[in-house]
Amino acid sequence: MLNPSFWVDRPVFVTGATGLVGSWLVRYLLRFKADVVCLVRDWTPKSELVRTGDLAHVRVVRGDVRDYALLERALAEYEIDTVFHLAAQTIVGIANRNPLSTFETNIQGTWALLEACRRCPTVKQIVIASSDKAYGDQERLPYTECTPLQGRHPYDVSKSCADLIAHAYAHTYSLPVAITRCGNFYGPGDLNWNRIVPGTIRSVLRNQRPIIRSDGHYVRDYFYVEDGAIAYLLLAERLAEDRSLTGEAFNFSNESQVSVLEIVQMILHLMDSPLVPEVRNEACNEIRHQYLSAEKARTRLGWRPQFTLEDGLKRAIAWYTDLLSHECES
Repeated sequence: MLNPSFWVDRPVFVTGATGLVGSWLVRYLLRFKADVVCLVRDWTPKSELVRTGDLAHVRVVRGDVRDYALLERALAEYEIDTVFHLAAQTIVGIANRNPLSTFETNIQGTWALLEACRRCPTVKQIVIASSDKAYGDQERLPYTECTPLQGRHPYDVSKSCADLIAHAYAHTYSLPVAITRCGNFYGPGDLNWNRIVPGTIRSVLRNQRPIIRSDGHYVRDYFYVEDGAIAYLLLAERLAEDRSLTGEAFNFSNESQVSVLEIVQMILHLMDSPLVPEVRNEACNEIRHQYLSAEKARTRLGWRPQFTLEDGLKRAIAWYTDLLSHECES
């Protein structure tokens, strides 16, 4: 599906490289021998980018995605060809408590990057990571790419706005931008323990009851992190060969509806645990029912997921088991 030779020696700029998807994206780019430049704001020693040693094999630009001058300099000095914009504040709870930092990072960061790309003559393709949250709460499901963007709460609004800004740059300036909208990422490297997959696995490994913040019936579209990294790479490759994709958005998904309670029960089953989850019903300002149609990605890009939910969870469980066992030893 991917063309590894496309990436050989290609100068690639990645924002959000220390995040869950960013770390995996960089891993694939290094495997394909790309010349990778990463924008890094905070030092996160437990990030997969650091733990695997991949950080030592990329060029690092220290700074904030909101810093337009820094972005313009980095793109020009490293003669960047392809840009992946993944930097974002991604936690709904943080967005509810501190909307300004979320708006600044997710919205201002997007327009700063796109404006820097517009002024850099070497940039040939840009992939912007949006989210299924950009669609907001909808009565008609699954979401397709024609579904209106109508976020209502801070995180959802930030993704709707960033998505629309990407469309504006594509259609007003013919900037070669394409947009990804994915479900809830999970998998090795996610150290945000408030998320249901890593939090549940850690609880089981500690023989503690898993915590469900909602009533357990919120439905999500869970998407394995390696599938996400592959989707981003494929979209960039297709955009390079087909400029009609400029301004297009694509959903990437396993196209399955899974409740929070169901995914917790699946993890408990895979880990052979008798624990019973503690349902707190405290969630607020979250969309109740979400799932995506990936038909456009299948037909236009020839994309398909490589991992089932069970496959991904097994890989995640093995990774967290190894990680936490080593932490205990140290």
